[in-house]
Amino acid sequence: MSLHLSHLTAPGNPWFSWQYVRDNSDTILAALREHTWLTVRAVLIAALVALPLAVAAYWFRSLAGPILALTGVLYTIPSLALFAFLAPYLGIGAITVLSVVALYALLVIVRNALAGLHQVPPEVREAAEGMGYGRWGRLFRIELPLALPGILTGVRLATVSTVALVTVGVVVGRGGLGQLIFAGFQNNFYKAEIMTGTLLCVLLALVLDLLLAGVGRLLTPWLRGRAAS
Repeated sequence: MSLHLSHLTAPGNPWFSWQYVRDNSDTILAALREHTWLTVRAVLIAALVALPLAVAAYWFRSLAGPILALTGVLYTIPSLALFAFLAPYLGIGAITVLSVVALYALLVIVRNALAGLHQVPPEVREAAEGMGYGRWGRLFRIELPLALPGILTGVRLATVSTVALVTVGVVVGRGGLGQLIFAGFQNNFYKAEIMTGTLLCVLLALVLDLLLAGVGRLLTPWLRGRAAS
């Protein structure tokens, strides 16, 4: 045990090393690109599935409970177990990773989108009905635009959590930055490799969150005016 601990605290195994970053820049950038691409695709897939589910729960109140319960159950399944279940059917690769992380993002987006739709004032819906808008017209012209803050909050939360979850894709060989973290553990607990992958995950989550926050400000100019007043 003493030999093992001395190796972990040895001066030659620092938590961060610019030399490691320079020597492995191609590998690091490739892992970062893969991680970013997996995250973006997974969140897009989750949003495309979650928004119709939220609208269905909003229109048909009897479906709200089952939809939220189903997405909640999916969220509680351990990620490793879900990978083990899907891998035999979807294979080892990006499709399995995308399927797993998209399923976990569903709950966050559905809940926030549904909350945003419920926050549309009743008098606004009644005014839209009085102007002759049908259900679909109200949805696309009135309700979804007003629910955008809630929807974007869900997408931002899902994006940050997806950045972290993609690392677990290392179990099927497509973990992005998780490959660096796992390789660091395999390589005699190489701290610099582990820390580089971890820091890049945190930075990627921050950058994507800031980008989505900027998109939200552009899409909801009325909120800026309200805050200024």
